[in-house]
Amino acid sequence: MTDIFTPAVLGPITLRNRVIKAATFEARTPDALVTDDLIEFHREVAAGGVGMTTVAYCAVAPGGRTDRHQLWLRPEAVAGLRKLTDSVHAEGAAVSAQIGHAGPVANAASNRAPALAPSRMFSPLGMRPMHVPDEAEIRELIRAHAEGARLAEQAGFDAVEIHFGHNYLVSSFLSPLLNRRKDRYGGSTANRARLAREIACAVREAVGDRMAVTAKLNMEDGVRGGLTVPESLQVASWLEADGALDALELTAGSSLLNPMLLFHGDAPRREFVQALPAPARWGMRLVGRAFLKEYRHRGTYLLERARQFRRELTMPLILLGGITNLDDMRTARAEGFDFVAMGRALLREPNLLHRIRSDATTQSACVHCNRCMPTIYRRTRCVYRPEPLSIENIGGKNL
Repeated sequence: MTDIFTPAVLGPITLRNRVIKAATFEARTPDALVTDDLIEFHREVAAGGVGMTTVAYCAVAPGGRTDRHQLWLRPEAVAGLRKLTDSVHAEGAAVSAQIGHAGPVANAASNRAPALAPSRMFSPLGMRPMHVPDEAEIRELIRAHAEGARLAEQAGFDAVEIHFGHNYLVSSFLSPLLNRRKDRYGGSTANRARLAREIACAVREAVGDRMAVTAKLNMEDGVRGGLTVPESLQVASWLEADGALDALELTAGSSLLNPMLLFHGDAPRREFVQALPAPARWGMRLVGRAFLKEYRHRGTYLLERARQFRRELTMPLILLGGITNLDDMRTARAEGFDFVAMGRALLREPNLLHRIRSDATTQSACVHCNRCMPTIYRRTRCVYRPEPLSIENIGGKNL
């Protein structure tokens, strides 16, 4: 098994193994607070053997949610989150909170708050122009990330993962396509990276060495004019030099413009049309083929890009994308990656890690159909996995 299933250090914490449940938005907080259903989701993954599970996604402001049902970090949420972290810890795993602001991916109509973008844009989700924050508002956003990390610490989390990917707010500032600002947060790569660096340092200052701090960073957006690998490498080198992060999880793609670059496999266009409300449904019918491109699924499909980061950086790196069996994990370790992150495979089989430990030849039952993607609008799940018989675990009470 090499060292995949031996304890590994991540900043100030030690995980029981090198496998992390990646952030996969759960859609189990209908009133923007923790439910029994959300707790069970992460307890089950922890019981299945991962070293750490990631709660996704914990917005740092009410307007930073993708919709109004999403969890956001405020004092009222701490008690429920503490029950969640206690449940995960009881199964022997650590737990991380993915914190961030959705920025242009936020649904302003649902949130009843303006979506934010680095430059003037029209929101196809909220069907209205987005708000461009000035420097005073940017300072408030930085403060909100630090406060979100402090609340996560109060709730018993072992780590926070700051969302710098997928053209959420910070990622949109990194994008030359989306960021056309003329102030010190736009223009050069250094200016566009300023927000990411300031947030990372603010979060580290807020939690000190009491929690691990990681970030999910786009290696590339996968759209013409967006962030590219060479620029992202430069951003990553600055983040490493700042010393605020314990690890980077490397990702790719744009929730706004090219989401399938992250997922690979089948593009579930028909299922998205069925799941989306109007007018988004009509838009998906018109542009679904261009928006949901297809990329052939293969093991460790982000490795070629990530390998360039491993060559240039010395800090710990987490490999994401197409890791479904022990061979994929061994490949990642042989390439120098410190941890691996798994998403869809654990939606299909929360106990996959225990199965792999029992039998090294175990293969994931995930078929990469990506039909789990449209379920984020109601309750994220693998469509091939039976729903629980008890209605108490669907939605559940707010905590």
